[in-house]
Amino acid sequence: MTLLLLGLAAFWAGVQNALAGGGSFITFPALLLLGMNAEAANITSTIALFPGQVTTGLANRHLVSGAAGLSFRTLCALSLAGGAIGAGLLLLTPVPLFDHLVPFLVLFATLVFIWGSFRRGQRSAAHPLPPATAATAQFLIAIYGGYFGGGIGLLMLAALTLAGLAVRPAGATKNVLAAVMNAAAVGIFLFSHQIHWRAAAIVAVCAMAGGALGAHLLNRVPDRALRLGVIAIGLALTLAMFVRAGYL
Repeated sequence: MTLLLLGLAAFWAGVQNALAGGGSFITFPALLLLGMNAEAANITSTIALFPGQVTTGLANRHLVSGAAGLSFRTLCALSLAGGAIGAGLLLLTPVPLFDHLVPFLVLFATLVFIWGSFRRGQRSAAHPLPPATAATAQFLIAIYGGYFGGGIGLLMLAALTLAGLAVRPAGATKNVLAAVMNAAAVGIFLFSHQIHWRAAAIVAVCAMAGGALGAHLLNRVPDRALRLGVIAIGLALTLAMFVRAGYL
């Protein structure tokens, strides 16, 4: 029964990752319920969600784009480097401090996305973030993504929409960039002894199925509905993370 619930959680995480991000907020607590410590759950979740991120990114690769004058290859390089640094930090530093920072990061990302979607009007298309600012934002998001990953989809959606992308191509682009930054993290985590392979296999298969559905929905959900859905997910994740961290 526990493994069935894990599979259902992973399926929803795959859908959520494709549409907005934050799938690790579903799989991470689900793995904790199996008795793993926080670091083992984090590492296992990152490895398990990676195949789904790859398939989701490939499904919408025709929508992928560069942003703010930066080529897509540049964004990929920043994501790969930042992901490797973040993964290294996870293996060297304690998790509790970052656990307490997560709610604030997700809240910030959600608020920025709300502003980017409904307040900026057409300004970001004419005046996107400067290339240096967009590059710095992506690099820092990648470091955070390699370390924990919760909310990176929201953070990248916020950054990419402020960099001038519409919501749909921003969603497709962040899916590929998430896979790239996690590729670096997975390459490092594979040397960890804290991987729970059976749970990882269940999460990987179910998340890939969910990701395929999410990629399908990404191409069909109206832009306004997609923006509202992203915001709803962000607010729900923020509340859940504040409760989990003991702030509420």
